[in-house]
Amino acid sequence: MAKRAVRRRARKVLGEDPVAVVWCEVARPIPVPPKDVHRAAGNGRLKSRHHWLLYVLGTLFFFVVVPLMLIEKVPRLLEPGRNRGRSRSSSASRGSRGAPARDGDEPGGGVFDGDWHLAAGQALLRWYGHSPSPKRLVMLTRDRVCVAASPRRRLSPTRADDFRIVAEYPSAEVRVEGEADQPRGFATFRFRFADASWLEVGRLAEPDDADHFLRTIGG
Repeated sequence: MAKRAVRRRARKVLGEDPVAVVWCEVARPIPVPPKDVHRAAGNGRLKSRHHWLLYVLGTLFFFVVVPLMLIEKVPRLLEPGRNRGRSRSSSASRGSRGAPARDGDEPGGGVFDGDWHLAAGQALLRWYGHSPSPKRLVMLTRDRVCVAASPRRRLSPTRADDFRIVAEYPSAEVRVEGEADQPRGFATFRFRFADASWLEVGRLAEPDDADHFLRTIGG
């Protein structure tokens, strides 16, 4: 379960002991909203801020690893007969499988219901504006659903003690839905708002917290 520092901080910001807590993230890229809707919501960030080291590694991969891969593969691609055989094989394979499913075919890319004007869309527009870290702590009480964020870019889900509430909903306005016994590492749950819009999150940190959280909302 959540470490003592997290529990102590949760109790302080809530004014009571939480029923269940879990760290989570928006597990898929946020779709691009209409410009006027984005502007009206304050033009907040639609992506998490990555650590500078990730940009360095990405640059090295693009300028060092990719050229080496191309140098190795180009001579093979130029061999007579190789491309013709590969083309026929690929065409037959595509014909047998049919068109692949795409996340973009789902409403809102599978992240939310797709309507930016409803509660879920508005919450999503402001998700990354609260903190440079993508992690959010969802805290359930007997009559509220609260979402908290830490001002730090990097945090430890077991020891974070500086998070603050960035969104709070009475239980009458939002219901948290999810199934217990989901595979660890792939578990998700949804915020179902009173206007019928929904927002899905995943990447649940701390397996024990995730299991307890899902059992609580699933019961």
